[in-house]
Amino acid sequence: MSDIEQSPKINRLVLQHVIAGLSDGLILVEPDGTISWANKSALEMHRVETLEQLGTDIAAYRKNFTLRYRNNHLLDEGQYPLERLVAGEEVDDVTVEISPASDLDLTWVHTIRGLTIEDSGAKPDVTVLIIRDETPLYEAEERFERAFNANPAPGLICRMEDKRFIRVNQGFMEMTGFTREEIIGRSVEELGLFSNCETGQDALDRLEDGRIIRHREALIPITEGDRLVIVAGEVIAVGEEPCMLFTFADLDGRRKAQNALRQSEERFFKSFRLSPAPTAISRLEDFVFTEVNDAFLELCGRKEQEVIGKTASELKLWDDVNARRDVERRLKGNVPIREEPLRMNLKDGGSAECVVSAERVEINDQQCVIWALQDVTERRRSEDELIEAIETVMADTSWFSRTVVERLAGLRQTSRGTASTASLSDLTEREEDILTLICEGCSDKEMSDRLNLSKHTIRNHIASLYGKIGVNRRAAAVIWARERGFSGRKLRKV
Repeated sequence: MSDIEQSPKINRLVLQHVIAGLSDGLILVEPDGTISWANKSALEMHRVETLEQLGTDIAAYRKNFTLRYRNNHLLDEGQYPLERLVAGEEVDDVTVEISPASDLDLTWVHTIRGLTIEDSGAKPDVTVLIIRDETPLYEAEERFERAFNANPAPGLICRMEDKRFIRVNQGFMEMTGFTREEIIGRSVEELGLFSNCETGQDALDRLEDGRIIRHREALIPITEGDRLVIVAGEVIAVGEEPCMLFTFADLDGRRKAQNALRQSEERFFKSFRLSPAPTAISRLEDFVFTEVNDAFLELCGRKEQEVIGKTASELKLWDDVNARRDVERRLKGNVPIREEPLRMNLKDGGSAECVVSAERVEINDQQCVIWALQDVTERRRSEDELIEAIETVMADTSWFSRTVVERLAGLRQTSRGTASTASLSDLTEREEDILTLICEGCSDKEMSDRLNLSKHTIRNHIASLYGKIGVNRRAAAVIWARERGFSGRKLRKV
């Protein structure tokens, strides 16, 4: 046998030694369909240990292993890559799922291509099947696919090549109301993903360049109207194809809440402005007025620009500074104010008797106070005139019948409010001393001298007496005493 005749065998032996350690699987097939050799990687990829377990020829291989395309379509006889190679067809990166015939539930994924080696006479000498094990890749993709579909967070995947969607999960369909068929195959622009986004063009430029799209708000179209979302894009590979994964956070609930809050605030401020009762809003922190209505301005006689940005202290709004401070202190302590009597200083120099109610509220995430006022000047004047007339008459009741006196007393008490239920026995000795001196017409200084007490202490006793018997002036205290037959008591020596 000549060297030329032997050289192909030498070349094949050398070839086997060279490729034996490659990570890709290689199977050598003779022109007659005999499998003459396979490297270790090829055997491991088929989960076998010997060439006999793999199959000594194509028919045995087909008997030992079942092949399917990725769409689960079985490869019939003549379609196996080994058969196509021997038949002279080109096999270039064909991806198939392989299962041992004895266990079809066990599956792995191979990408296969073919190579024909010719002899010195340019005739096919041996066919090489080159196998790449894609099982880990496809298992990872399958896990990703399951996670993507099961993720409740809405998601979309589009190809970078044509910007068309190839995946959509249940979360996105539930959020938008679209079906899978209405999404798959549509482009990013056709869906209008960034058409209602302030930075939409930047997002499209980043998509075009294959760059990450950072979180941004957008209004995406849904089956009815649009929906406010946060959308972000991440570059990924799906089946080795560059893609963009879009994830979404649904903000529509927040938008609806914000709209409801805005509408509520609009209704509040409309009613606030139109209210006939004088009303104002100030910050709790420093009691600076931020809003006042027309009725408030009309009452105090000032213009809006004179009040907004000022405090009641700066405006000298209330006649009693201590009473104002007490009200503000209570509001700081979250104690609501109810019908507090305060006298308002008007711009023209006059005053108005007011009943003030106030309470803390939160407006636009800021702690505020809303003030509601009632001008009772005329009512107080009428009441005071009526009471003064009654007290004048009752100051000398000697010529009135007892029935008339009782009716006048009842009318005076009705004008004042709830009648006092206190009796002489409820008074302390010191309060009786004070009532005695009041009936004698003594001033605060005279009381101080006679009882040897400071004026401040005298005033405190008077306030205590007034509160107990339900009056607020000396003439009323005298009448209260006379109604109960009190003519005074002998004062203790001090």
